[in-house]
Amino acid sequence: MCNDADTQYLALLNEVLNKGYYDNNRTGIPTKKIFGKLMEFDLQKEFPILTTKFVSFKTLLKELFWIYVYQSNDVRLLQNMGVKVWNEWMREDFTIGKAYGYQVKKYRQIDKLIEGLKSDPQSRRHLMTLWNLEDLDDMVLQPCALQTIWDVSDGKLNCTLIQRSGDLGLGVCFNTAQYALLVHMIAQVTNLQVGYFKHYINNVHLYENHFEPIKEQLNRNPYNAPQLWINPEIRDFYDFTVDDFKLLNYRSHPSIKMEVAI
Repeated sequence: MCNDADTQYLALLNEVLNKGYYDNNRTGIPTKKIFGKLMEFDLQKEFPILTTKFVSFKTLLKELFWIYVYQSNDVRLLQNMGVKVWNEWMREDFTIGKAYGYQVKKYRQIDKLIEGLKSDPQSRRHLMTLWNLEDLDDMVLQPCALQTIWDVSDGKLNCTLIQRSGDLGLGVCFNTAQYALLVHMIAQVTNLQVGYFKHYINNVHLYENHFEPIKEQLNRNPYNAPQLWINPEIRDFYDFTVDDFKLLNYRSHPSIKMEVAI
């Protein structure tokens, strides 16, 4: 079947390029932006990762582990896994301050989510947030993908990711696949099936220096969606390792080089 991730993502690229509001921002690189967009994926049908450009499954998996399994803010841990995506934001103490994994660990957010889903699946309070007002000033980069809200319906685990700011050229496709993967992980250890994953982005933007590379991507035809394999023997969230995941039959167009705005 075709890849719904590409279908929705390419439509969003077109909309931002053709209808986006053009202005400057804190990075000094102008953007086109639109307000308030939602993508929706049925995780029973496909794993939402792009095929119109290569997206590194291993990189997004390792960063996800860094935040939610290892619950770390130490960039050296990522570097030891061969991941460099946080190098530009690393402080002299080798951390990113009290951001991301620090907030997960500080409030035992994964543990409380899993306990809540098991003991009271119909609660309307299944939520994790990385946006802690108390610690915002001590974060090198305040979280973009800042909150997840969870729901259980008919034995299926649903999740909405709320993202305040989405770099459409580089970050959004990474975040979509990453948090869809987290839904699969949480579902497996709570004995639920995966359901819907909804990705809401408040400020969807394209940097000016990404316009031409994006036009190249828009001329590519998607391949069929790949399949996600997870080791079915893992029943404790903290027993997962990066070797317990495989992306099967992933065929993609080549990667597209774009610079990160700092």
